[in-house]
Amino acid sequence: MAAQNLTRRWVLAGLGAGLAAPALGAAQSAPSTADLVAKAKLTGTTGFCVADVATGQILDSFQPLAPVPPASVAKTITTLFALEHLGADHQFTTQVLATQPVNAGTLTGDLILSGGGDPTLNTDSLGDMVAALARSGLKRVSGRFLVYANALPALTRISADLPVEAGYDPGLSGLSLNYNRVNLEWSKGGATARMTSPGVHYLPEVHGIKVSVVDRETPVFTYSDQGAEHWTVSRDAMKKEGTRWLPVRHVAPYVAEVFSTLCAMQGISLPAPQMIDVLPPTTPLITWPSARLSPILREMLKYSTNITAETLGLSASGARSLRESAMAMQAWAGESLGMSASFVDHSGLGAASRVTAQGMMQALMAGEKRASGLGLRALLKEISLKDENGSALIGGPVKIHAKSGTLNFVSGLAGFMTQPSGRDLAFAIFSADPARREAVPVAQREKPPGQKAWVSRARVLQNGLLRQWASLA
Repeated sequence: MAAQNLTRRWVLAGLGAGLAAPALGAAQSAPSTADLVAKAKLTGTTGFCVADVATGQILDSFQPLAPVPPASVAKTITTLFALEHLGADHQFTTQVLATQPVNAGTLTGDLILSGGGDPTLNTDSLGDMVAALARSGLKRVSGRFLVYANALPALTRISADLPVEAGYDPGLSGLSLNYNRVNLEWSKGGATARMTSPGVHYLPEVHGIKVSVVDRETPVFTYSDQGAEHWTVSRDAMKKEGTRWLPVRHVAPYVAEVFSTLCAMQGISLPAPQMIDVLPPTTPLITWPSARLSPILREMLKYSTNITAETLGLSASGARSLRESAMAMQAWAGESLGMSASFVDHSGLGAASRVTAQGMMQALMAGEKRASGLGLRALLKEISLKDENGSALIGGPVKIHAKSGTLNFVSGLAGFMTQPSGRDLAFAIFSADPARREAVPVAQREKPPGQKAWVSRARVLQNGLLRQWASLA
């Protein structure tokens, strides 16, 4: 996934440069794919492979077995893994539970906020749950306020080789909120700064995650975790008022605080939260289901949300660590898709994962042929080719459904193409320079020197290959 986008990387995995297409009849004068690789002048390794879906025949390739990081293209395998093990109609549930009945507005037993692993829960959903709780007549809890988030393992981040402020690398638990991010708001010059968890209809302030504005130029952010999460921010970076999403490392306590604040807004008094690992016998007061899995996957593939990928992968595997879960997906991909790969996570954020262009292409073809993966192509983002003037040929004769992925000095694109003749192709294109990525200090990996130009050249290469393959005989 693209590590260079500072403020919206949690939702965007865009292809950047458009998929330009020449006139399809100009194939004879077009450069060869080897010429396109040479012209791109990319450091590191480039590999690609394209095949006829119906026959499996490889039509064009270049270093198809070169191992490279998949970046967010790995989410296509996570999609297939989740569909296989959870099913397209699977729904996650978040519940408010009680150990005793509510009498005259008072719960004499314990109130429990229980997370079922919903990666899409947001402040508005949580606020609506609390509003429903208030309508039921609950006013106070004389027992304990308990929080259960053990449906998934607690992680403080996905990858340790990214800047600490990267909002697309948050923690994880069985309770998620706003993709596990907190919003930093500040006034001009940093005169005031606060943390919030905003929705469209609710704006709870967050006090459990601290922020201090300090007089320094760099670094812009520092983070410490000594009993409470604490951020410091450079006043020099606050010349204009603004906001920024920051990652939450300890997710369940954060969700519990927001829930308590929303309850207070509705006139419901709660004691301080306590975390529990095992649910006692309870009665549901509120059950909040997520959307079904298919639309969750579609959104994940469109916006490349890392926390969704990790949550779905962990839910599908049932493993209690991210590494074990990634290995379970790796084993399944080998057995079910014939894919030889090495995965360290489900999102592609970890740069140590390795795939090959041929392996990814063949895995997509194999996955689409499985009963659980029949809808894969419809979940992938549809990309419109562009003419030589840069105008999109929306509804044109070439259809492409694909997933992109970008890390520092890593760029990939894989999916399906339907030629004007109606023939279906599957393809995968990867360019990667892991050594150049590793040479960048972790603190500089938001916008390292040369990254933007390198990725731009990689995307130009992808565009040129797609133009060639659109008219491939």
